[in-house]
Amino acid sequence: MQHAARGPAPAVAPPSAGAARGTRPAPIWPGLAVAALLAAIASYAGRYAPILGAPVLAIVLGVLVRSVVPLPSVLRAGVAFTAKKVLQAAIIVSGFGLSFVTVVRTGVATLPVTIVTIAVALVLGWLLGRALRVQGALRTLVSVGTAICGASAIAAVSTVIEPEEAEVALAIATVFFYNILAVLLFPPLGHLMHLTQSAFGVWAGTAINDTSSVVAAGYAYGSDAGAQATIVKLTRATLILPIVAAIALWRARDAQAAGPRVPWKRVIPWFIVWFLVAAIVNTLGVVPSAWHGAIAQLAVFLISAALAAIGLQTHLAKLIRTGARPLALGLLLWVAVAASSLATQHATGL
Repeated sequence: MQHAARGPAPAVAPPSAGAARGTRPAPIWPGLAVAALLAAIASYAGRYAPILGAPVLAIVLGVLVRSVVPLPSVLRAGVAFTAKKVLQAAIIVSGFGLSFVTVVRTGVATLPVTIVTIAVALVLGWLLGRALRVQGALRTLVSVGTAICGASAIAAVSTVIEPEEAEVALAIATVFFYNILAVLLFPPLGHLMHLTQSAFGVWAGTAINDTSSVVAAGYAYGSDAGAQATIVKLTRATLILPIVAAIALWRARDAQAAGPRVPWKRVIPWFIVWFLVAAIVNTLGVVPSAWHGAIAQLAVFLISAALAAIGLQTHLAKLIRTGARPLALGLLLWVAVAASSLATQHATGL
């Protein structure tokens, strides 16, 4: 179904005689370099704005650049590559810094709270999203981002459900908007409710999404709260894998029911398998502990580059037109998760 005369020619490459014979694919390095440059700027700026962090600043920079300057055709292949493949690489790299043994030993006591809050976010996200008429992919991204760990979870799920770039950007913006509010509001609310250091750490670790925001709120309340919040956050992060795998299986079932059978090799998100392998390698002690800091920084930088690329692909006008309902969904989920965390802690004696 091609329409030869429909507006200007595609911007990727003009048709030529060599096109019929098959031209070489467009180089990815120009777009990759621009995304890396924006990630570097965001990483530097993130030192002075730790509440936001480099990933948020990177996607903001990407959106701002795209709003001022149209994306040149020479950058499109590399930007698309960075938005998807570099994103997957970032998730795999982060696995080398995760230890399942440590998470099990330190996070098992708070696991009931984590599971309840995740279930509340996912179930209410589906119900409230439908009631608010938020589109399916965007509804899923906001729900998972609120349930698990913000941009990282949104990034992981986006590689499976393949949403539009504007939906990814809007979901991240929605989740991080409430992260910023949480950093400002949680410490005074914790003091108002006379929460202990441990209780506040569990609350922050389960009800705030992004790692930088969890750490910021936790340590603003106290050093013990900060340490506890970090442990709980790490426990939540390990649940990315089963959640994304479940979404992938659901997507595969729908795809096979709707039409021709889809080969499993094309459906399974193999980067998740490699993420698991990376975590196992780290758990076995193959990765020196002295490398963990550098690994975490590399993972954040790669995620920032990928989010900058997503921002470069995002139309701000479309973002603004569709923003009110996702923000309402994010607010309702944020309040529900925060309340369910406190209620579950009270019920379990934590």
